Amino acid sequence: MTYLLKNGSVYVNGGFETTDLLVKDGVIAALGKDLCCAEAEVIDCTGKTVVPGLVDLHVHLREPGFEYKETVATGTAAAAAGGYTTILSMPNLNPVPDNVEALKVQLAAIEKDACIHVLPFGSITVGQKGQVLSDIDGMAGLCAGYSDDGKGVQNENLMLEAMELVKKNGSFISAHCEDEALLEGGSIHKGEFAALMNLRGISSASEFVPIVRDIALAEKTGVQYHICHISAKESIEAVRQGKARGVNVTCEVTPHHIALCDMDIKSDDGKYKMNPPLRGREDREAIFAGLQDGTIDVIATDHAPHSAEEKGRGLEKSAFGIVGSETAFAVSYTELVRSGIVSLEKLVELMSVKPAAIIGRKALLAEGEAADIAVFDLEAEFAVDPAEFLSKGKSTPFEGMKFFGRTELTLCGGNIVYRRK
Repeated sequence: MTYLLKNGSVYVNGGFETTDLLVKDGVIAALGKDLCCAEAEVIDCTGKTVVPGLVDLHVHLREPGFEYKETVATGTAAAAAGGYTTILSMPNLNPVPDNVEALKVQLAAIEKDACIHVLPFGSITVGQKGQVLSDIDGMAGLCAGYSDDGKGVQNENLMLEAMELVKKNGSFISAHCEDEALLEGGSIHKGEFAALMNLRGISSASEFVPIVRDIALAEKTGVQYHICHISAKESIEAVRQGKARGVNVTCEVTPHHIALCDMDIKSDDGKYKMNPPLRGREDREAIFAGLQDGTIDVIATDHAPHSAEEKGRGLEKSAFGIVGSETAFAVSYTELVRSGIVSLEKLVELMSVKPAAIIGRKALLAEGEAADIAVFDLEAEFAVDPAEFLSKGKSTPFEGMKFFGRTELTLCGGNIVYRRK
């Protein structure tokens, strides 16, 4: 199909200009004012914002092994509805992609059912058990990188060995940083709300202690090292110091950690339970500062769908994780851009340009580039209704909240993969 997107505010060369965009044969065929094409379907983008398709470095698709939570088909449809055209899928699956044969099971599901680009992670350790390294050499070139997300690698020597292998293969590590010895059986942040509710809390030290360790290892090995879902002020400062020393370290923050702190928890409801937990007010302020000064590189969803039963057991007993693909842009735009914390251009960098760069790709609207495109209506306000989600997961702390920045259209490889009805 050929499409002509007319009169949108298009992200070009780091800024916005009102122009047209012609999509033909999967690529951007032309970019300019007053374009015409007799064979094209004309899509009026007047008053809409056109950006490179969003890139999410952290998604749980749950297939193979946990299809009752999510599938490749439902997870990628949800991502497309959020404006994403490329996502990286985490390896907490069954079978765990810790060798080529297991990884190919996931790749086959992606090939069959994905409506957008999906790049899977291989696991760092066999079975994500933290005992023995996965077939890192064998999976090189078949996976986007390596992660044990959902669990932290507890053994320092094992992580050092993993970094050396990953560095040799020219790939990167995306690390879930969590010291299990410091968890204390907590379910929410060890802070003001936990004390009020008399609940066991998860300390910030459980996150920042392994981050400090791993940054030192990354400095030693020179590996490309990325930190998942950063949440604590001490963690952000450790990354800031590591970058100042020239360490090849990047990190991501989630929309829920941007928008909420522990005192925003309204009830004993599993929709407020995620790992890492919603931190304190001072941590949220540190996130804003980290986004502004470049310490935090990208926004990623940590989209983690579960069944209604798994999320319906209250704060202490519910599974960790919430969905986020379909709300991420709107939450981030509303909380960051409309409040003046970052510019719209900066948000596009955080959600598209920089995550693409981390995986060695380009997110660019220019002639000859792949037509991976998202269109948003920044003035459209909507209330979050999980019943409307395309994801199987419905658990979100944003239920009923209102945000600006509705997805209108998503094209991946020149094909329309989402169009608002």
